[in-house]
Amino acid sequence: MALKVLYALDAAKIQYYHFKAIIIAGMGLFTDAYDLFCIPPIMKLLGRVYYEDKPDHDKYQIPRVVLATMLGTALLGTVIGQLVFGRLGDRMGRRHVYGISLILMVFSSIGCGFSFCRTKTCVLVSLGIFRFVLGLGIGGDYPLSATIMSEFANKKTRGAFIAALFSMQGLGILASSMVTMVVSKIFEAAASKNLSRNHTPEDADIVWRLILILGAVPAGLTYYWRMMMPETARYTALVENNVLQATKDMEKVLDVSISRIAEDDLIYLQQDPPSYSLLSKQFFRRHGVDLFSCATTWLLLDIAFYSSSLFQSQIYKMHLDLKDTNVYEETFKVAVFQAIVALVAAIPGYWFTVYFIDRIGRRKIQMMGFLCMGIVYFALGIPYQYWGKHKNKGFLFLYGLTFFFANFGPNTTTFIVPAELFPARFRSTCHGISGALGKVGAFFGTLGFLWASHNNDPDDLPRIGPLRIALVSLGVICLLGMAVTYLFTRETNGRSLEENENEDENTELCLFRCHMDADRRPNPSVHQ
Repeated sequence: MALKVLYALDAAKIQYYHFKAIIIAGMGLFTDAYDLFCIPPIMKLLGRVYYEDKPDHDKYQIPRVVLATMLGTALLGTVIGQLVFGRLGDRMGRRHVYGISLILMVFSSIGCGFSFCRTKTCVLVSLGIFRFVLGLGIGGDYPLSATIMSEFANKKTRGAFIAALFSMQGLGILASSMVTMVVSKIFEAAASKNLSRNHTPEDADIVWRLILILGAVPAGLTYYWRMMMPETARYTALVENNVLQATKDMEKVLDVSISRIAEDDLIYLQQDPPSYSLLSKQFFRRHGVDLFSCATTWLLLDIAFYSSSLFQSQIYKMHLDLKDTNVYEETFKVAVFQAIVALVAAIPGYWFTVYFIDRIGRRKIQMMGFLCMGIVYFALGIPYQYWGKHKNKGFLFLYGLTFFFANFGPNTTTFIVPAELFPARFRSTCHGISGALGKVGAFFGTLGFLWASHNNDPDDLPRIGPLRIALVSLGVICLLGMAVTYLFTRETNGRSLEENENEDENTELCLFRCHMDADRRPNPSVHQ
């Protein structure tokens, strides 16, 4: 096992390529957030276009079974994508399968927009199929992006770089809102002279398609640079056992002289590589607790996070004046609200994590985030009878805090920690398993929310009892996430990824000594 080339990675200074990798790798996460947060206004548009002929009390309302199907197909695709691409990333290499996930995202986003036909059933079936394929691409991007960023980063600022990569989601949320606002206003201006205030124009069928198609543009623009990325040095050296190629690849993108990592200066551990396989007894003995903590905390987080995202539909009814508005005004107001949430809560949460994660650690941020989210959900749920009867700005403030502490907390850290805890040959797979279980949690959160908001009162607002139960339950789930983090999650701040390759105490001691020797060994170029 070669150590010197990997030690050089850990000691490398922050360079231009690190920031370039954030943009290139982050476009998948950008597309994920764009797709998730453009769905609420698109559902409003679909309701206006295809459910105009329903009775007055259900007019423009998409049935909950249709909503559940649209959300569920994408989540199912994401689960499969994370498992399949995560495993392929460890078997074939990160780079080889990285472009495939991006191609799936680009073409399925375009397919969602076209959705072949104009009849209601055909459009919804086609949209569901393409959203499933989109989920495959998004799911594949999660473990590959996190793993690639962790393996390119140095030890000191690794957490900040992976968090900055994940913060591309915030830009995706903002972009989806901005695109929706601009497209809605353009079409409203074009249609205003010919349509009455409450009439649904036929052009509205074009609006939602255009919004979805435009989401594919940023990801498509980065395809060339993604394919130009070399394989990570850690995969090439530790999994493929090709140290010389790893050194050459690293020199292409990072300012590290190959003379400092000459072949005759490489340090080797004279031992056979571990022979145990994924999900074997020995694997679970060594890594089972870590996999349990990563997967369980991600599961609990996504139950709460996706429920909060869906809860926006009830806030629209309570706090946005959507009655007597045309389709474009309704879509515009929903997008404005989402943009405000992104700017004042979601995006600041991401960047608080970027700043603090290498200072106070992943574990503390995750526990703090879960705790604060739980407190906020209790503050929303227990007095929900008061919130439900008054359009109080305090409710909106607390709702925004759920996104802030999710992003300055477990939404970011559950993405980071699985990329730091496992050996190189299992890293992408274990990240995929953890993320897949998280999306299972998102599915259950979606079903729970749809149940809680199933029956509305005479004012077309959700009944207080079920939503109170749902919000308090989310608080309990967050406290459970904090407990799992405290009991089972290890701190990875300041650890080299190569510490995960240690298979016994003798190896760990040898690795430590090799690090010390590498520190003390004189640089040949200095004495020439």
